Amino acid sequence: MQTQKKVILLSLAIGILLMLAKFTAYFITSSNSILTDAAESIVNILAGLFAFYSIYLAAQPRDVNHPYGHGKVEFFSVFIEGSLVMLAGILISFKSVYNLYYPHEISDLQDGIAIVAVSGLINFVLGYYLVRQSKKFNSLTLYADGKHLQVDAYTSVGLVSGLVLIYLTGLNYLDSILSILIGLYIIYSGYKLVRKSVSGLMDESDFDTADEIIAIINSHRKDSWIDMHNLRTQRYGTDIHIDCHLTLPYYFDLNKVHEEVSEVDKLVNHKGSSNTEFFIHADPCIPECCHYCRMPACVVRSEPKSKDFLWTRDNVTKNQKHFNSDV
Repeated sequence: MQTQKKVILLSLAIGILLMLAKFTAYFITSSNSILTDAAESIVNILAGLFAFYSIYLAAQPRDVNHPYGHGKVEFFSVFIEGSLVMLAGILISFKSVYNLYYPHEISDLQDGIAIVAVSGLINFVLGYYLVRQSKKFNSLTLYADGKHLQVDAYTSVGLVSGLVLIYLTGLNYLDSILSILIGLYIIYSGYKLVRKSVSGLMDESDFDTADEIIAIINSHRKDSWIDMHNLRTQRYGTDIHIDCHLTLPYYFDLNKVHEEVSEVDKLVNHKGSSNTEFFIHADPCIPECCHYCRMPACVVRSEPKSKDFLWTRDNVTKNQKHFNSDV
């Protein structure tokens, strides 16, 4: 977590410098679209401050009130960041519409273009770095912050293109039109962040994680693992919690069942990309399982094996054994 904090602090420091540079560009040019870019930098800093706090809080150990840890604060952090981005986009759009009807003079565009272009390049490099770090530490907060900075960089590209067009044509009203378009794009980007955070807060299924876990188990599946179903995934910050039902031969004693369950747990944690807490409910096999049971020379088999089920997201996530499944 210390490394993540340092990454966020670096992002904050650079964000403050870029904000000062963009406001300098606005005071030089009086360009409404540059003010739009500068206003979004304030959002970057506020979001970065909350991201720093959320990473600090997510690192706190579990306690009586938070038995699953504090990782979900990252979803709340992304919700705040997305909301701030949307609010900035809305305010920017309203101001731009006003300036479209009540325009003002723009000056020294060359200097403003240079400052915005350099700021956009720095934001893209920093955003790319944050996204890479987010994958390394499996941090949604770093991912959201990095994507936000990349969006800021993309808007800077559009802004520079528009400012060059204004400089070449002298059509100052294009400044407000450009600012409106950027504002709408910022609103859309904020919406995507809010949507991602809400899905996490509502425990929406993490299909990518489920597919990864199922692929790992399939590639190392033992004959004694007859059936797996009712697999559910939940993400709490960098940690993943999974529960499922695993069907084992009914004649296994308790020690053997514990051994099999532990093996699944160790397998996923060793091969998977995230720390995973597995809750596995062991089911005893029943005669209806025999036709797809892989156990060799089973003395209690009621019929020979005639079918094989490849475990997929469709059948493993259902709350029923595979003989009841249409898959």
